[in-house]
Amino acid sequence: MPKPGELTFVAPRGAKPPRHLADLSPSERKEAVAELGEQPFRAKQLSNHYFGRMSNDPASWTDIPAKSREKLTESLLPDLMSVVRHVSCDDDATRKTLWKLFDGTLVESVLMRYPDRVTMCISSQAGCGMNCPFCATGQAGLTRNLSTAEIVEQIAAGMRDLKSGAVQGGEARLSNVVFMGMGEPLANYNRVLASIRRLTDPAPDGFGLSQRGITVSTVGLVPAMHRFADEGLSCRLALSLHAPDDELRDELVPVNTRWKVAEVLDAAWNYAEKSGRRISIEYALIKDINDQAWRADLLGRLIKNHRVHVNLIPLNPTPGSKWTASRPEDEREFVRRLQAHGVPTTVRDTRGQEIDGACGQLAAAG
Repeated sequence: MPKPGELTFVAPRGAKPPRHLADLSPSERKEAVAELGEQPFRAKQLSNHYFGRMSNDPASWTDIPAKSREKLTESLLPDLMSVVRHVSCDDDATRKTLWKLFDGTLVESVLMRYPDRVTMCISSQAGCGMNCPFCATGQAGLTRNLSTAEIVEQIAAGMRDLKSGAVQGGEARLSNVVFMGMGEPLANYNRVLASIRRLTDPAPDGFGLSQRGITVSTVGLVPAMHRFADEGLSCRLALSLHAPDDELRDELVPVNTRWKVAEVLDAAWNYAEKSGRRISIEYALIKDINDQAWRADLLGRLIKNHRVHVNLIPLNPTPGSKWTASRPEDEREFVRRLQAHGVPTTVRDTRGQEIDGACGQLAAAG
């Protein structure tokens, strides 16, 4: 990481991230190593250090000759991102990290430590092109897709810090990953899918995390949802619905003008059937906008008797927004109405709100 005041190279806009081990499948790693004049088995050794031991210190790779380490590190483990700053809250149990990528692009991730688990919320794009008006990330617009390795490295860095005890609370293991940071994951489909493989393939091919601990969010890109259902994964799919009627959802989630509520829900039920996982319906409660009791009843009628859970999110404030969270009494009534329809419902813990690290707040301000 560069020292304060040190000049750093910033790639021109539009340049591709350098190739990284995490971009490559196991077979591609062997080919890449062979191209460097090294024996193919070095690919497995290198993968074991990065994925299995979570080590990014070549000096500790004593099973690889020093000259080979230098060559492999330079070609397959380039620095993709550097920490601009960490900001913590909740007695240091929640930590937001602002990253600077190789081309100067900024993205954010959030690590949340709970008594029984550790979750990381990661970004799949710099910015977001979905333009949802109540979301700071959406209002910033889309800068670019992240590479597979840029997605994976957010997790790798968090796992290394947890292993070393650098995160408050001592050594721990990551248990859950949510693709709910900056970006629409299914709009960066191939790289997100590849990153899921890297996160869940057993070591040394990947980190060996459980697919059931991975959650992928979407605003409802229907063709990509059907494609995702055919991948044979057991990840959780979270649908950011935010309104049960097309008139309002057209305003809150502009992609709804292309794929309507009924079509989006059908795609969600298809994923639930093929994956065996229940769908998480994400619903940001916005005062006097989408929190009426009749909308709770409409939502309940649409989704009851399906494999589903509703995650209500009190709207997190963003600078300049005209909208705010629902009144407590309206939130309670919304919950009561959904539960009356037999729909499992919870209200999300707004972790990280005071550091702009909660849902909808990530804007990567430098």
